[in-house]
Amino acid sequence: MLERLQKLIAQAGIASRRGAEQLILDGEVTVNGDIVTELGTKADPEKDHIKVRGKLINPRITSAKNVYVLVNKPKGYLSSASDPEGRKLVVELVKGKGRLHPVGRLDYNSEGLIILTNDGKFTDRVASSKTVAKVYDVKVKGLPNRNAINKLRRGILLEDGFKTAPAEIRELNSTDKNGWYEVTLFEGHNQQIRKMFDAIGYSVVKLRRTKIGEVSDPYLKTGQSRDLSREEVASLTGSQTPVRAERSAKSQGTAEKGSHGRSRGKWKS
Repeated sequence: MLERLQKLIAQAGIASRRGAEQLILDGEVTVNGDIVTELGTKADPEKDHIKVRGKLINPRITSAKNVYVLVNKPKGYLSSASDPEGRKLVVELVKGKGRLHPVGRLDYNSEGLIILTNDGKFTDRVASSKTVAKVYDVKVKGLPNRNAINKLRRGILLEDGFKTAPAEIRELNSTDKNGWYEVTLFEGHNQQIRKMFDAIGYSVVKLRRTKIGEVSDPYLKTGQSRDLSREEVASLTGSQTPVRAERSAKSQGTAEKGSHGRSRGKWKS
């Protein structure tokens, strides 16, 4: 059956559909030995030999099983499937699941929840969604006044020219030296929260994502991962009533009692 190449590449877990389109435009894809650079080109994985960067992907297309993994990313890991600088990658935290890629981004110096998958359609749908909220705990150096925080709530123009949408911000256990906030965003501009606080003259000291849509897991330790349930996947794609993530016996890593993750507003200063 003929399918668009970008769909087949995404189905094989090589990249999201947008990433697959870029691979095609870059001349990294061949069909029966011929380089394809035109978007919309179709191929039949049962008849045509499809290669990405010289590697045959047909077996991965036919045997692909969608995988969705929730990871508690530590600080110092890159939210990418590769890095020319050789930095640690979030995908290295998940073993035995095949080739996965991150859904959206969580910057190198931030920690918390991120989803890995081989489902390009899911990635495009969730990463571009304006209805899937991302919730963060944020520690700021200094204590912004109410007027400054209200600017962020209304939306603010960043130094790079991006105008943010209104954000939900709730103050947590602030001190005289540091402000603690729960920030909820419905968009994902690069390093957005750090840039938002920079715009009002304050630096983010620590940032942790605690929730994606209705998916959260306070029991998932830093560096550990677990499969998303069917209900969680459905809640993120809008096909079922959202449910909250519960503790999973499938969590990977050392099964110790307690958690390396701390409750909101109570990280060590």
